[in-house]
Amino acid sequence: MLYMLKRFLILPAIALAFNMSLLIQSSYSQLIEDDPARLRDIDVEERLNENIPLDFTFVDDRGDSVTLGDYFHKGKPVILILGYYSCPMLCGLIMSGMVETVNESSLKLGEDYQIVGVSIDSRETELLASAKKKEYLGRIGVPEDHASWMFLTGSENQSRGLADAVGFKYYYDESKDMYAHAAVLVVLTEEGRISRYLYGIKYESKDFRMAVLEASEGKIGNTIDRIILYCYHYDPDAGGYVIFAGNVMRLGGTLTLAILAVFLGILWYRDRRRKARAAKEGAE
Repeated sequence: MLYMLKRFLILPAIALAFNMSLLIQSSYSQLIEDDPARLRDIDVEERLNENIPLDFTFVDDRGDSVTLGDYFHKGKPVILILGYYSCPMLCGLIMSGMVETVNESSLKLGEDYQIVGVSIDSRETELLASAKKKEYLGRIGVPEDHASWMFLTGSENQSRGLADAVGFKYYYDESKDMYAHAAVLVVLTEEGRISRYLYGIKYESKDFRMAVLEASEGKIGNTIDRIILYCYHYDPDAGGYVIFAGNVMRLGGTLTLAILAVFLGILWYRDRRRKARAAKEGAE
């Protein structure tokens, strides 16, 4: 009976997820088919190692005016999410993927990194931002007023300016009243330098951790993390972090030399003790 109940609940959920995926694909495909030239307006032009302006002004979920710089220079990387809160499809999946990643990662939100979401829809207000913050922070089990994942709204020129600064290209389809955009997280250093882009709606725990550690520039994580980071590098073709053979070989060579030095040091120490003991016995 329990088995049948599980099937009854799980199968519709799988079907719903599948249908949602098809709906997203068909909707974006329709946007492109209606105007193929607009495809070039949905893109991400990576601007790695560039510093973004931090003087953009927005409104937070409490209705207070803030600048982007309010969330930087705090000793931790910032994960930037561009989208809009009333999005019926893609943005919800990106946010859910972020929630899953936060819950799975050994890094602590608020301690090791923070998240800043910015709406690209100037019609959205702090009321909607507040509702979304309550929803998503509730799913990761932190208080609603926890200043670790911010939900911002603002004017078109401010959000567009920020999007241009990180190379996030999107456009608004008036006939469907929706924005077409890419699914991407922008990982920034505490100074506002673009460190990494993570694509998709599901982010591998390893890739997310490596990206945050990389953006922290060694300020978070332990010695093992730094060794692991040294051995991995981001491969755009693979869409994630892969082992860098050259660094592994260099690290292996360094460890070998270190072990050899310790071994020779022990032999040298024992030999000195033996000679000193022999000299003492001869003097007696």
